[in-house]
Amino acid sequence: MKKVSQIFFIVIMLVFSLDLLNGRDKVLKIETVVSPPKERRNSFYPGNNAPLLPSPLVKLPVGQVEPRGWLLSQLQLMREGLTGRLPEVSRFLGPDSGWLTLKGKGWEEMPYWLKGYGNLAYILKDPEMIATARKWVEAILRSQQPDGYFGPVDNRENNDLWPNMLALTCLQSYYEFSSDGRVLEFMKKYFRFQMNLPEESLFPGSWQKLRGGENLESVYWLYNRLGEKWLLELAEKIYRRTADWESPILTPERDQNFEESSFYHGVNIAMGFRYPAVYYQQKKDPELLQVVENNYRLVMDHYGQQPGGMFGADENIRPGYNDPRQGAETCTMVEFMNSFESLLKITGNPIYAERCEEIAFNSLPAALTPDLKALHYLTAPNLISCDSSGEHDFQNSGTLLSYDPWKYRCCQHNVAFGWPYFVEHLYLATSDDGVAICLYAPSSVKLKAGKQGQTVQIIEDTDYPFDEKVRTTVYTEKPVEFPLYLRIPAWAEKTRVSINGVNQAEVNQAGKFIKLEKIWKNGDQVEVEFAAPVKVVFWEAIGRVASVRRGPLWYSLEIKEEWRKCGGTEAWPAWEVLPASPWNYALVLDPKQPEKGIEIMEKKPLSYQPFSLENPPLILKVKARKLPDWKPEGRMAGRVPRSPVVSTEPLETVRLVPMGCARLRIACFPWLEK
Repeated sequence: MKKVSQIFFIVIMLVFSLDLLNGRDKVLKIETVVSPPKERRNSFYPGNNAPLLPSPLVKLPVGQVEPRGWLLSQLQLMREGLTGRLPEVSRFLGPDSGWLTLKGKGWEEMPYWLKGYGNLAYILKDPEMIATARKWVEAILRSQQPDGYFGPVDNRENNDLWPNMLALTCLQSYYEFSSDGRVLEFMKKYFRFQMNLPEESLFPGSWQKLRGGENLESVYWLYNRLGEKWLLELAEKIYRRTADWESPILTPERDQNFEESSFYHGVNIAMGFRYPAVYYQQKKDPELLQVVENNYRLVMDHYGQQPGGMFGADENIRPGYNDPRQGAETCTMVEFMNSFESLLKITGNPIYAERCEEIAFNSLPAALTPDLKALHYLTAPNLISCDSSGEHDFQNSGTLLSYDPWKYRCCQHNVAFGWPYFVEHLYLATSDDGVAICLYAPSSVKLKAGKQGQTVQIIEDTDYPFDEKVRTTVYTEKPVEFPLYLRIPAWAEKTRVSINGVNQAEVNQAGKFIKLEKIWKNGDQVEVEFAAPVKVVFWEAIGRVASVRRGPLWYSLEIKEEWRKCGGTEAWPAWEVLPASPWNYALVLDPKQPEKGIEIMEKKPLSYQPFSLENPPLILKVKARKLPDWKPEGRMAGRVPRSPVVSTEPLETVRLVPMGCARLRIACFPWLEK
């Protein structure tokens, strides 16, 4: 009967009477769907123009989505931290930058930073930051030459168009914010330059060839605003000249020469794996979507057997180095998030929102200090010392783990766009002129919806991901009908839906959207509550070691942190973080009921910076025993022993904190049977 009830819920729309307080009924339709419709174009926001496939989800102009609560605090910390004040630190953002003088060198660093800094400025509506961003935008616009090329002279002499791909994204955001028509003409002229290049001269090698899909997305962006068909010819040329991301990323031949294989570079994988799906919008071959998923699974099954959404590539994937001590570059995190955000819009599939959230809540916060004034190059699920010694078995030498505002050249600049882009994808316009809430966080949005494009405001009140309730309030001057989509997380065993305080349905269709169709009135409220039981995941490929998650959060052993200055300046210090408590514990689990005995120990109100060991919002407790034979290797944790293990040490209760709160962490555990 339960299965029949579920099928009935999916196939048949349930109709409820609402608005009884007003003395009249309004029809509400509730159903679960895999995605918004894919057959039409949103009437008010520029998704794909024909003949490109319609966009089921469309990004709103930057600045329309506003963060609140803990998410706003991340952006405010960014403004006061490394991103907002990077010109004080970075040698690439001074007055001698080639992006300002057009005579000297200027590679990826400035547009990497501006890509995030500009969007941060527009979201916060900070006049001083906007003026700084505009200074760099104006320099880009001034740099265009008669044939359409733009940027520093050195890049042209090296025939390197990679930095320009980043600059184009900066211009697109600036246009969305300002409606400055110069951007469209600038991009059109530049794409004519690319169209006129001999094919062999377009992306001849290096990063530009591997990352040409970034250029492709910008061509589609312009086509969707101008509709000029020659841009689609250029898109085909760009895809032909981009490296082959349709073939399997990992192969035995590349394994043998991984140090020379640019396909094994973590950042390249995080960006490039999505490119076939970008081109799918034009070619319309579903096989291209399957290629993307196949490559994602290939990488994650071999090197992503770990919590937090990332894979081990310390700077490259290295065959044999697939355990949770292998770090992910901070650049890889934000680029992986960006790929999932792009795939979400192209496909409408909520799994990509899920994957983006996993990185944002569990991996990205630990890549920086809690005040967001310093970062490190690599972050790993099992990381017991963020020191500056270099005594770690990574591909690169030198300090890679200490938190330093002065080093880590690419990540220092590129980390800037992680949280701003996340904010922009909280709400997306749908192809049927509604709105989809795709990523959950305290926030608000104003957008046009319904047949007449009426402006509505939606405010989301929640402590998610630290709480499972999300309350959404709709504000409108007059009643308006439009569909509202709410993502059901894949981990949610059940989802309760109530409207205006009245329980409407209980859904157990995880990994889909709830679609609500209603004539919305001012002040209407929708509340969803997701059941988030504790789960234990066993990673079979790395010795059946265990990780603990609850809802969108993975958990780490609480290791006390000793912070020591190790360089820098008074204003911008560098830090080592060293362990001040034991880390080599094995969890005591019943393999038949592994979640039994893992309980919530403490739940606290959110602090201004919840991603900190100082005040973790949610703490779990579990029984464990020390494992004396699990010892450090240099300054790294030893490889996690294959489980189950044996220990005669005393039984203890240990605390588990959200991974994003822990700079030192053990999140992949050995375990022993009760």
